[in-house]
Amino acid sequence: MRLAGRVALITGSARGIGLAIAERFARDGAAVMLSDVDAAKGASEAERLRAEGFQAAFQRCDVADETQVAALVEAGVATFGNVDIAVNNAGIVHGADFLDLAPADFDRVLSINLRGAFLFGQRAARRMVQQVEAGRAPGSIINMSSVNAQVTIATQTAYCVSKGGLAQLTRVMSISLAKYGIRVNAIGPGSIATDILAKVASDDAMRRTLLSRTPLLRFGQPAEIAGIAAFLASDDASYVTGETIVADGGRMALNYVVPVPESL
Repeated sequence: MRLAGRVALITGSARGIGLAIAERFARDGAAVMLSDVDAAKGASEAERLRAEGFQAAFQRCDVADETQVAALVEAGVATFGNVDIAVNNAGIVHGADFLDLAPADFDRVLSINLRGAFLFGQRAARRMVQQVEAGRAPGSIINMSSVNAQVTIATQTAYCVSKGGLAQLTRVMSISLAKYGIRVNAIGPGSIATDILAKVASDDAMRRTLLSRTPLLRFGQPAEIAGIAAFLASDDASYVTGETIVADGGRMALNYVVPVPESL
């Protein structure tokens, strides 16, 4: 129970990686505040966690809306008393060729993936600073980046730019908050078995193409990313800040493709 007594707020946690993080944090002893724009799904998952004996609640939040972000942090404090862990997981994608990408779609992706992370990270950090000044242990902020902070996909201009910006935001936050003992890190997943990947790898040819760039020859699971988040949120990572832990099955180390057996 390495997160016992701590309070975690997780954006984009109605499904996928965010939900897996909420589940892992709850099992590790944290009280978790789920948040998502999908209120019905998020509230249902929080109710399920409570039925399983965990401390969980839900607050709807569009991270692009500063007022809603403030309300999320206030709800976490009102419900559980503190904010010790903040996970910036909310994110969207929008596929379009660079020449065809509409400015409004570019802005929409960045407003959630990057500006939203800034808004929530700043609001959570302000609360954490107050808690430190009141004698509580420093908190931890975790940003969900991507291998696409470093590599690119031609039809995902806005997404790749947002994740590149998030990598730098992580570093800036970590330096700015270090004097308070607040740690800020990121996770850079590769191909993880979420609803988004299921749509991308909907046919066998695409699935095999994705596997060909992954030396471990499988997609990652949301629970594997949640395990990294649990480490970064815990005292086991007490001397880790400003870092991005990449979990990609070996993709970033690969300078070619690997053969995919017919059996896969």
